[in-house]
Amino acid sequence: MKSRLIKAQNQRVERISTSTLVVGIDIAKENHAAQAINFRGSVLTNRTITFANSRSGFEYLERSIRKLQQTHGMDDVIVGMESTGHYWFNIANWLVQQGIDVVLVNPMTTKRNKENRDNSPSKSDPKDALVIADAVSRGYYTAFSPKEEAFRRIRVLVQNREHWVIESGRIENRIHRWLDIRFPEYTQAFEDIFSTRSLATLRRFPAPSDLVSMTPEQMVDTWREYMSRPGGVRGMRKAAELLELARRSVGDPIALEEDKWELQHLLDEYQNVRRIIDEADEKIRKLLPVMPCADLIRSVGASIPATAAILAFGGDLRNLEHGKQLLRKAGLNLAERSSGKYKGQIKLTKRGNALLRKHLYFTVYHLLSHNHAFQTLHAHNLQVKRMSKMQSIMKLIGKLARMLVAMAREGQAFSPDKAQYPLTA
Repeated sequence: MKSRLIKAQNQRVERISTSTLVVGIDIAKENHAAQAINFRGSVLTNRTITFANSRSGFEYLERSIRKLQQTHGMDDVIVGMESTGHYWFNIANWLVQQGIDVVLVNPMTTKRNKENRDNSPSKSDPKDALVIADAVSRGYYTAFSPKEEAFRRIRVLVQNREHWVIESGRIENRIHRWLDIRFPEYTQAFEDIFSTRSLATLRRFPAPSDLVSMTPEQMVDTWREYMSRPGGVRGMRKAAELLELARRSVGDPIALEEDKWELQHLLDEYQNVRRIIDEADEKIRKLLPVMPCADLIRSVGASIPATAAILAFGGDLRNLEHGKQLLRKAGLNLAERSSGKYKGQIKLTKRGNALLRKHLYFTVYHLLSHNHAFQTLHAHNLQVKRMSKMQSIMKLIGKLARMLVAMAREGQAFSPDKAQYPLTA
């Protein structure tokens, strides 16, 4: 383990002193369970503190904590809980408002340590609360602090946008499936089946049988309801091409009316989802100017959705000391399993936010198409260092993370000159 990680771990352990009451909470939807221990791990609660997920329940927990502090002469308290689901948000924020330190324990830590006390794989809420308290007392936690309002707003927008992007992909796949069965030749006419002209076609005459009785002029007149300039040479050529494809189509004509009914609902759903995504993009575009470091991230060439995701899940980059911290948040830090003469393969941990990981990857992928500095670095990795394309992209993601943190801490926009590796390696 690197010395910097050891130092951070030691600091977390030293945070727990002889006068610290350590409370572990097992989070549930309706009723939470809490256990309290001292710095040695001795259990201080005669029975589990069970409290409701409500204000009265939270107040009961605080009274119980204060009573335990008074009974055992402890002037400090730290509360740990797992960062799973969303049921922990309210209790964590409420405890912080009461001046109580809250820390988060990785669920994997709880899972791997549940047999420490009783050498049993059994699981229960009181036991999980005690395991969480044990993990906190040994420094296996991360500090929790509520994000500023702007960061919470951008996070909500990014998460909701991603939900609808996934939903859009699901609907697109179903429309592709419909065409593969009913009109498999359709993509020969429309490379992008979600273009304006293509969507108008699917609305009015999606099946080959709808087209064979029409003329190119009639098709252009129908498109005019959806497009400002549907005709011309290109429009007439596209109409003639569709008619020819329809005449020799091998699409299945059985139960066509029912399938056309399904397609119309899929198109309605698709357009509604795209409208929601456009609304989310507009809200993000309006919010980004008030976000710290947003203009610096954009100066590299990151897209608006990628910039929003980096800020939503990376937080205020000015508070990070090194780009490795951003990589760790994304689960892009490396892990190796070695023992004795055995040296395992080095892999990504993927113990981080998948959406942040996705946008860092696609940002680098996008930069390789238009950013000269990253193109030069990529070529150097491939030709001089003999890396594979994926290895080079992973290395450039690390480079991007270090650049973003350095730019944020120094308040400087992207400079191609500072992004260059020495090409004499």
